[in-house]
Amino acid sequence: MGFLDMFKKTERDIAKEEIVETPWHVLSTMEQLEEIIEESKNKPVAVFKHSTRCGISRMVLKQFEKNYDLSDDQLKLYFLDLLQNRDISGEIANRFKVQHESPQMIVLKDGEVVHHDSHQGIDAEHLERFI
Repeated sequence: MGFLDMFKKTERDIAKEEIVETPWHVLSTMEQLEEIIEESKNKPVAVFKHSTRCGISRMVLKQFEKNYDLSDDQLKLYFLDLLQNRDISGEIANRFKVQHESPQMIVLKDGEVVHHDSHQGIDAEHLERFI
């Protein structure tokens, strides 16, 4: 990049530089459920169940990411693609006795569900009270 190129930045380029990535960890195996339960004994863990074909789920996800500002040290955040991992979603519902919904946020602390929301009830600010 040359000296003059730095003056050619568009608003979009500037916005991209300001975006902080959401620290997602992909939940894609059954074995990870045991790990998540153990992790929740040291710090809270949240699982976001997302349907990649659902417009409402996509809207909720974008709003959540826009407002999420916790670090990985405060809360570990997992992302579950429901269409690719229906078996894991079903196991979460059975194991934690939380009815399946999409989109859905489930928060675990000390191996137990302490909070869950779905659809427009999902709010990044709700997670702050569990850290």
